[in-house]
Amino acid sequence: MERKAEKELEQWKKSRGRRPLILYGARQVGKTWLAMHFGKKHYRQLAYFNLEGRPELRDIFERQLSPKIILTQLSALSGMRITPGDTLIFFDEVQAAPKALTSLKYFCEEAPEYHVIAAGSLLGVVLEREKYSFPVGKVQSLDLFPLDFEEFLEAIGEELFAGLIREAYAADRPLSSALHEKGESLYRIYLLTGGMPSCVAEYAKMRDLAAVRAIQTELLRNYTADMAKYATRMETVRNERVFASVPAQLGKENRKFQYKILGSNARAREYDASVDWLVKSGIVLMCTKVTEGRVPLEFYKEPTSFKIYMADTGLLSSRLALNEEAFLAGIPIAGGAQGALAENFLAQALAASSLPLYYWEHASRAEIDFLLQGKDQIVPVECKASDHVRSRSLAAFMKKYDIQRAIRVSSRNFGFENSIKSVPHYAAFCIGEEFAR
Repeated sequence: MERKAEKELEQWKKSRGRRPLILYGARQVGKTWLAMHFGKKHYRQLAYFNLEGRPELRDIFERQLSPKIILTQLSALSGMRITPGDTLIFFDEVQAAPKALTSLKYFCEEAPEYHVIAAGSLLGVVLEREKYSFPVGKVQSLDLFPLDFEEFLEAIGEELFAGLIREAYAADRPLSSALHEKGESLYRIYLLTGGMPSCVAEYAKMRDLAAVRAIQTELLRNYTADMAKYATRMETVRNERVFASVPAQLGKENRKFQYKILGSNARAREYDASVDWLVKSGIVLMCTKVTEGRVPLEFYKEPTSFKIYMADTGLLSSRLALNEEAFLAGIPIAGGAQGALAENFLAQALAASSLPLYYWEHASRAEIDFLLQGKDQIVPVECKASDHVRSRSLAAFMKKYDIQRAIRVSSRNFGFENSIKSVPHYAAFCIGEEFAR
């Protein structure tokens, strides 16, 4: 399967100011595969070094930080002549060797002609907790997310349909009824499979959702097991409690994170670190409240008010244990699950384009699901689970801030009316790409 992030790696390779690159992302999101695929495709050779469970490799970095000495010894161990420009050097599981991370500074300063990528599991968590010597200003970073809907379409052989979606989005031109229904049907499939590479690969190969669900169950189990790493027993309990609460948090009408769901006596000061752990691990996304719909949004953040979404909607649907046949048939889900899945899907689509997530709320009476920052104005984005699209909040927000353009994501076809761009669920990836430019 192809990943959009490969284009960013190509730009990194060609950049004159290229620095060592660190790949971030949740466990099993495809960091190792992407780096190795890129190395084999774009370089004469790939020099792969997994630093976990290889004390002889870690010992090299412990002894010195000179890139030339390090590369000489790595070449000797691997039997590979590492040459600048035509060899990609990939340090995997770099969190297992703190000095390897520190060495990236010296690769930047003393050996910029070498192309170096590093990645690791729970790297964001480890860097925060272990207080590693991070090479600030000497590295570049790239966040890798689960496959977005367009990547999913390409993986299952629907790249032509993805092209039609792009054209319709740009022109605000409705697709035919048959194509629109196809899009919504594939969207429902994606809500169940999600974008984790192993799940997408299984669905592309067998079209077996039961097999996909088994993989998701194992992924969730692995995520929970990871919570015991780099944490005390009490921290682990709190991490697991916050993670387990995500479906219930999203099941509320306003979806704002509430500590009381964790327990009657739960307090922010006890669980803030756990929320931060989950965000840094890459398995949840945080959407922060802003008090004003004005540029710049970052100026109006209210950090104590936020929502958290699963980084992969397929894992959320797995935890909800949906009736898959009824769901795929379009039968509405009781309660707020339908809306929670749609909103989580949109959050995932925006995050995949590396857009910061914000929402707006006024006196708990009006709310805009997401706000995007254009060049000189805010664009509100409203998410609806079905084709019932009336909203007082959107109208009030547009009037209050003199908004000239808004976006509504729903099961309706493409269109533009009353300054509101109608975008069907299956075209959400186009929104992120438009505002990421």
